[in-house]
Amino acid sequence: MKLHKNLVFTVIDSLVMIFNDGDYADKVVAKALKKDNRWGSKDRKFIAETIYEIVRWKRLYAEIAEVKEPFSREDLWRIFAVWATLRGILLPDWKQFKNTPTRRIKGRFDELSKIRKFRESIPDWIDEVGVKELGEEIWNKEIAAQNQQAHVVLRVNNLKTTKSKLRAVLMDENIETYSDEKYPNALILKERANVFITKAFKEGWFEVQDASSQKVAPLLDIQPGMRVVDTCAGAGGKTLHIADIMQNKGQIIAMDLYESKQKQLKIRAKRNGVFNIEYRIIDSTKIIKKLHEKADRVLIDAPCSGLGVLKRNPDSKWKLQPEFLDEIRKTQEEILNSYSKIVKPGGKLVYATCSILPSENEKQIEKFLKTDFGKNFKFIKDEKVLAHKSGFDGFYMCLLERLE
Repeated sequence: MKLHKNLVFTVIDSLVMIFNDGDYADKVVAKALKKDNRWGSKDRKFIAETIYEIVRWKRLYAEIAEVKEPFSREDLWRIFAVWATLRGILLPDWKQFKNTPTRRIKGRFDELSKIRKFRESIPDWIDEVGVKELGEEIWNKEIAAQNQQAHVVLRVNNLKTTKSKLRAVLMDENIETYSDEKYPNALILKERANVFITKAFKEGWFEVQDASSQKVAPLLDIQPGMRVVDTCAGAGGKTLHIADIMQNKGQIIAMDLYESKQKQLKIRAKRNGVFNIEYRIIDSTKIIKKLHEKADRVLIDAPCSGLGVLKRNPDSKWKLQPEFLDEIRKTQEEILNSYSKIVKPGGKLVYATCSILPSENEKQIEKFLKTDFGKNFKFIKDEKVLAHKSGFDGFYMCLLERLE
């Protein structure tokens, strides 16, 4: 592979924004890809994948390069040189690469790869939490799986098309997909591609949604005509899946704290041909109280640490702090206690997170079922999805039923 200066400089500029300015990697990458309209797909692929790779392996590369944060531009060039050397890329005769110790880089990599926190490039505290909650054996496998590149998975919108039709249309645009019988509405891309520019996406034939996430809405056991409340809807990936299952019949109430998220959902719903969603901003406890015992089904897709989706958001492990984990557990507990009151007697509730930690998942359910109000519910089933077993995101989902 030949390195091109304009592409490498764009990578370095982007890393400054992510590491030093605290910007989110996905937004930085999106901005970087718009920098020069003369770039072809290979150029854009190089920029996006290189940024994400260096973000993913920051701790390992920085240790090999012997640099510490905040990184100077010179430090970032050293980190880039580590990335390139470990991939067998010949460094060009640029001043930024002068005196790069290629042999030492490979030796240090072999040495550090024996230590998990460097090998898997994670903060000490996350490594400690992972071992404490999952045990050495499972954590070893899971954190290694979380460092693999995430699949691009589509969820077919059955309101507008079928899986076979969508697959054929994408094939016409040279996007090859395959399916997995465990995920009936999923199409998985054989190679990464920008699916958002396809005609099929613009016409609402699919949404991008990981296969693990696609398991959540069906667990609610929804029937068309029901009243379903999605309490933490966000931009609405699962809301739209619920609408698909309901065949646009019945009522979905999509709730969130942020109006900006609901604006995104409204745009997506229109594209998907979904018209049975009612939008509500949670600006006071009154919004929740008005819905007490009014819903047949309630989804609590709770805020969480996101430790099940590190492969998709590698920069989050550098932003996450131990105190946030403590705070989010309290928030999950409060949300579960409050929003569960929306379920009417005989109705069902699904609690879900994109975390793999029992303290955010099974233990929250155990604690809830022991509360005065939680005793009104019975445990039906749950599922813990681990990335090293599924190949997709780490997820947890639990189905509870409110007693009559």
